[in-house]
Amino acid sequence: MAQSSENLLLGLSLEELALLAEDFGQPAYRARQLFEALYRQRVTSPELISVLPQDFRHSLANRRYEVGSPRIENKFTSTDGTVRYLIGFADGQTVETVWMPEGDGGEAGDGSEAGLEEKIPGRRTWDRATICVSSQVGCAVDCQFCLTALLGVKRNLSAGEIVGQVCAVLNERRVSPPNDRVNLVFMGMGEPFLNYENFMKAVRLLIEGVGIPESRMTVSTAGIVPRIYDFGREAIRPKLAISLNASNDDLRSRLMPLNRKWNLPLLMGAAREFPLRSREKLTFEYVLLRNVNDSLENAREVTELIRGIRAKVNLIALNPGPGIEFHTPEEDRVLRFQKILAGAGVPTFVRRPRGRDIYAACGQLKRTVELKAAS
Repeated sequence: MAQSSENLLLGLSLEELALLAEDFGQPAYRARQLFEALYRQRVTSPELISVLPQDFRHSLANRRYEVGSPRIENKFTSTDGTVRYLIGFADGQTVETVWMPEGDGGEAGDGSEAGLEEKIPGRRTWDRATICVSSQVGCAVDCQFCLTALLGVKRNLSAGEIVGQVCAVLNERRVSPPNDRVNLVFMGMGEPFLNYENFMKAVRLLIEGVGIPESRMTVSTAGIVPRIYDFGREAIRPKLAISLNASNDDLRSRLMPLNRKWNLPLLMGAAREFPLRSREKLTFEYVLLRNVNDSLENAREVTELIRGIRAKVNLIALNPGPGIEFHTPEEDRVLRFQKILAGAGVPTFVRRPRGRDIYAACGQLKRTVELKAAS
């Protein structure tokens, strides 16, 4: 079970804060002040909201209201500038959140080579960054090539805990959107569409409160088909990425047991019906496993699967880890796979691994959570 959110401010919408202010006998405009303090200024205690009158702050404290900010319990820095954070919550559960600074080598989140993190005190050598956010403690989807799947799922995160990861990292990095360009990818621990309501509430708070536009957000799903339809009906939403990882049903069911419930015909039907905005593309993510799903025939099957969809493909050579039976393909196999897709007119990119040396790359988020649980 998740911690009680009865007296936590982080995660409350403007409308909920208005009801709170009314309950304390405060004028309606106090809700906006609270909202700005929680999300734009990212305060960590009600006592720090100096714009509020002292008696209101004391009343909040007397009734044991807290912001509910998560704690950064540990962090690890990669040679490429990526930082993996272990984020702790009030009930002792933890998730991992990743900071990826980007230089002039490519767009944030597109997997291009990036500039390194600050080398000289006071001097920033990146011009944009991506935060990889978790939505659950562990994951229930059980993809066979993913370290996080080995944890199973402990619980969903609340909207405040999802937003709190972003706020904690922004505070630690001393970064403030929208002045600083920050992208979000909901591709950390967990399946966001199995925690749909909390995920979507967090998205709205991050847009309206923290100041990160929806155009700089991407969510990845393993293929929760009913939620793909729900997501397409949202007035405000991030971009959508679908983890494909196989070119036919038999192979996908082996690699992703979820496929037995929502198979490729159902998944690709939802993808074809997804209402794309102007200039928007669906992203299909494909983790390449040596001699399993990386053949030229697999590549040709993928081109047939996505034919007619306005889409791009991100290829990810497996990021290895203990307990994973699969292996990383050689670079020439990855490039041959890319060439088949590109030759069929599909924009295809090879995502460069970020933070592989600290277990921060795609599919590797588990290590510090597991170590903490064992200690």
